[in-house]
Amino acid sequence: MFTEADLTALAITLKLALLTTLILLVLGTPFAWWLSRSRCRLKFLLEALVALPLVLPPTVLGFYLLVALGPNGPAGELMQWLGVESLAFTFTGLVIGSVIYSMPFVVQPLQNAFSAIGSRPLDVAATLRASPLDRFFSVAIPLARPGFFSAAILGFAHTLGEFGVVLMIGGNIPGETRVISIAIYDHVEALEYSHAHWLSGLLLLISFIMLITVYALNRHFRLGHTP
Repeated sequence: MFTEADLTALAITLKLALLTTLILLVLGTPFAWWLSRSRCRLKFLLEALVALPLVLPPTVLGFYLLVALGPNGPAGELMQWLGVESLAFTFTGLVIGSVIYSMPFVVQPLQNAFSAIGSRPLDVAATLRASPLDRFFSVAIPLARPGFFSAAILGFAHTLGEFGVVLMIGGNIPGETRVISIAIYDHVEALEYSHAHWLSGLLLLISFIMLITVYALNRHFRLGHTP
């Protein structure tokens, strides 16, 4: 079934997916709120930037991240100036790459959920003298719960299957940057198809369950139920 190295890769992958999802929810929520409410004429540029990982080949994104975070890149030189080692081929570098690559899978569902609220509930709260911060946490966040569920599940699931970005920025260091998708590639390259089948089947099962959860929750909310 699973080797010790496979279980280690699975643990790293789950840790990476969890951290990536949490970071994106924290950073993406205010950003998605601004995108849903702003009338800035240049907003489409930021929306295009967020959506770029959807169409950009993962290896291209990973290559530019490697250049930026490497010893000779701008971020790498800054790290050296601060006395910190380069982030390339480290778990921290994996997290940075995953956050950027999975961003549209979290920000877009949140933006759509905030946009679907409309202005009426917020206007009503304003007439009751609720501050903008109160309106955000007491009205917008509860009404956008479907978007938060979808964003969290999609962001987590998408990070689980990353390959091109994590390989470019993290390499294949056992116990540190070797995630489950790279482990599958290694098994196939070594003609160890039984191990590759087990890992691939596990990812397939997890992904399918998460998609079922997303669709079930969306149906649940459409019918007007509360969790």
